[in-house]
Amino acid sequence: MHEFTTAERIERMFQHRPADRVPIIEHPWGATLERWRAEGLPDGVDFVEFLDLDRIAGIGVDNSPRFPARVVEETDEYVIRISTWGATSKQWKHQASTPEFLDFAVKTPDDWRTAKERMQPSDDRIPWQVLRDNYTTWRDQGRWVLAHGWFGFDVTHSWFIGTEQLLVALVEHPDWCADMFRTELELDLALLDRVWDAGYRYDALVWPDDMGFKFNQFFSLDMYRELLKPIHRRAIEWAHAKGIHACLHSCGNINPFVPELLELGLEYLNPIEVKAGMDPFQLKRDHGERLVLHGGVSALLWEGDIEVMAEHLRTFLPVMMKDGGYIFATDHSVPSSVSLAEFRRIVDLVKEVGAY
Repeated sequence: MHEFTTAERIERMFQHRPADRVPIIEHPWGATLERWRAEGLPDGVDFVEFLDLDRIAGIGVDNSPRFPARVVEETDEYVIRISTWGATSKQWKHQASTPEFLDFAVKTPDDWRTAKERMQPSDDRIPWQVLRDNYTTWRDQGRWVLAHGWFGFDVTHSWFIGTEQLLVALVEHPDWCADMFRTELELDLALLDRVWDAGYRYDALVWPDDMGFKFNQFFSLDMYRELLKPIHRRAIEWAHAKGIHACLHSCGNINPFVPELLELGLEYLNPIEVKAGMDPFQLKRDHGERLVLHGGVSALLWEGDIEVMAEHLRTFLPVMMKDGGYIFATDHSVPSSVSLAEFRRIVDLVKEVGAY
């Protein structure tokens, strides 16, 4: 079988047909890349190119309220900044971690109304120069080109108004929550429509919406159906109207939501977080003919002997790759405990065992 481009290889996964091998799309933490640089990854060289992983490209637009962004404090160890979403966060520079959110500009429905007025479509929210400089090259290289969405529960609680505030609002102010979700989505789609109409094409729409945590979900199935499912339906219908795939990244345990998402026509799920209670084998058995599964290899396996990970993959990959429909990755991000040599060892093994 000839060597496929990334776009060809992934499209075969969506067709649930074999390709030359299982695609490999990974996302190391920043601290992991810092370690790899010290271990031989050349400065200025993308780890994807260095290790010959699958090549993707993303087209993102700015659907924020465009609050003034600035750095509040910076040391050798961390930086505290205010984003265009009005969120004040602390990010460690040399540790693998998510940001610590300290404050938010939007805390009430009145604050939201002020922010909403700032969320209007305009061409300067689109990275036109990046597209002009890179799009033709992306296509020539056979990359998988993604439209990145930024809307829903996860973005709103993590980056916009805060987790506690949103969880309370889901119960006490559901109309406010629905309006935020809908406004975020519609601004995204209006901007992505402009990109599409200018002749730039995507292969898929992908968006993050972490709806679960360890062994549970942030809200009930009924609440999902009432407030978030209509947003996901709109996004999936938009993608399918353009003839492209609809892809969701949702961390945590989201098992109760999977049938709902399939009903909407979702085609791809990532990261399948094993350590939170997701079972990739069960998903493959129950939904493998409809869902492309991306991930499902516990990041905890990286913490021990790399040969334990290797032995797991010799059993795991033949099941998951059957009839296509699988993309290799951890169930979140490659931790900084993994050396460059260890990661290369696993990549080589995936290419060997994951060959069709």
